[in-house]
Amino acid sequence: MFNQVFEQGEKELVSPSPGPQITTTMKPTHIEHLGIAVTSLEEAMPFFEFLTGNKCYSIEEVADQKVRTAFFKVGQTKIELLEPTCPESTIAKFIEKNGGRGGVHHVAFNVESVEEALKEAEAAGIQLIDLKPRKGAENLMIAFLHPKSTKGVLTEICEQPSSSSEQ
Repeated sequence: MFNQVFEQGEKELVSPSPGPQITTTMKPTHIEHLGIAVTSLEEAMPFFEFLTGNKCYSIEEVADQKVRTAFFKVGQTKIELLEPTCPESTIAKFIEKNGGRGGVHHVAFNVESVEEALKEAEAAGIQLIDLKPRKGAENLMIAFLHPKSTKGVLTEICEQPSSSSEQ
């Protein structure tokens, strides 16, 4: 994409190539949330309450993902704190690899259909972690794309629950 280099004085400016138009049906509507791994929700929540100016509006355990989550709203985007519930969880392993500190774990994009987005990603050669949508926190349907195929960023795609399927 950024393969045309123009010289301006001593600086080199990189410009997007006029290459083929990228078409996608994913069409994310917004960043749904940023997932941040923490060692303790109770220790991390006061900072994020201070930072966002908002109280945590939801804490829930997602047993199959072996995490407890806490959510903060910032405009249309959320901050999702992720605390491991056991040493075998992917969040615990992430924290361990990050020197025990935690940190930004993933970015999540809201799409109309996770199932269609997965098909499109796979057809584009993107490595999938989840081959089909699964239920995540806040009743969202979710799936992850492997960071090896997403420029090193663990990417989650999320679909809001339809009003007919909400409990």
